[in-house]
Amino acid sequence: MKKIKVGVLFGGRSAEHEVSIVSARSVMKALDKKKYQVIPIGITKQGQWVVRNKVVGLLESGTKIPPQLVQTLPADPTTKSLVNLKSYPKTSTKIDVIFPVLHGTYGEDGTVQGLLELAGIPYVGAGVLGSAVGMDKIVQKMIFNANKLPTPSCIHFTGHDWQYAKSKVVQDCKKILKYPVFVKPANLGSSVGISKAHNQLELINAINLALKYDRRIIVEKSIERALEIECAVLGNDNSKASIAGQIIASNEFYDYDAKYVDGKSQVIIPAPLPKIVMTKVQELAVKAFKVLDLAGMARVDFLVQKNPWRVYINEVNTIPGFTSISMYPKLWRASGVTYSRLLDILIKLAIQRHKEKNRLKTSYQLKKKWYK
Repeated sequence: MKKIKVGVLFGGRSAEHEVSIVSARSVMKALDKKKYQVIPIGITKQGQWVVRNKVVGLLESGTKIPPQLVQTLPADPTTKSLVNLKSYPKTSTKIDVIFPVLHGTYGEDGTVQGLLELAGIPYVGAGVLGSAVGMDKIVQKMIFNANKLPTPSCIHFTGHDWQYAKSKVVQDCKKILKYPVFVKPANLGSSVGISKAHNQLELINAINLALKYDRRIIVEKSIERALEIECAVLGNDNSKASIAGQIIASNEFYDYDAKYVDGKSQVIIPAPLPKIVMTKVQELAVKAFKVLDLAGMARVDFLVQKNPWRVYINEVNTIPGFTSISMYPKLWRASGVTYSRLLDILIKLAIQRHKEKNRLKTSYQLKKKWYK
């Protein structure tokens, strides 16, 4: 059987560059070499696309990329190839499907997905719209609220608002939300730029930090004494939810250090929830997946309070961490789907969705050539 050429896309122009490399290394190791020809595609922090077997080490070293290794993906659906512009077509690299393992901006936000749509290449995960709204915490909240999905209260503003109406922003946070609050860049993941503020001084410092990563900021009411619950979703239009798990963060909240650095955070799978609450989490995870028009995969994060039980959707991650110990594959493993099988399913879903989209008409039969 002919092997499927899978381009694993990682790195990128994002504060989550390093996390992406770790995820990609795990994905490439687990892909069945009998079924797939794995093509590593690294994106440097400057945005250069590099295709070679040892690209992981090249990206990690931060050395200058030789011109002969730099390739690009033309927005031409007839080629379906990565090319080196200086030596095309001799060095073109054919691709059957792309597996993006990009976290954060310029990869998880719809930008790369748009390029892949133009290039006519199937890819794993949400499309342009789903990726964009899945990444944008502000628009995501609006959609949740419009669909009556429970989510913490928030306010949002721009860097311009902060510069010229700082006192109003501070007063709104105090009156509408009340302390403590979480301050987040609108478009980023892995808890980069996120802070918890207990008073006005901490709020101001948190906003200034978040503005280093995004021009749009969201401030959310903190759901105190809540369990941090995560649920994985898999599928296209017929998506289903995994069993949910609990994160016990080593810090006050699940920040970057607690996720990746100190190794002290704990995971409990399945989460210690009553059956009715577990079912509610799974139902809300699938609903969030559908209203955001997601595809392939997503991890939905929740905040769950006890006595009485209340479930809030915190946010959705359209390209979750993909190391063998990341929550997304862990949750599916606990639900009966192995890591390698999960990769198989995601690639099949990507190809299936691409075929369905290609059946749609892209032209209209005119009754007469009025434009002439």
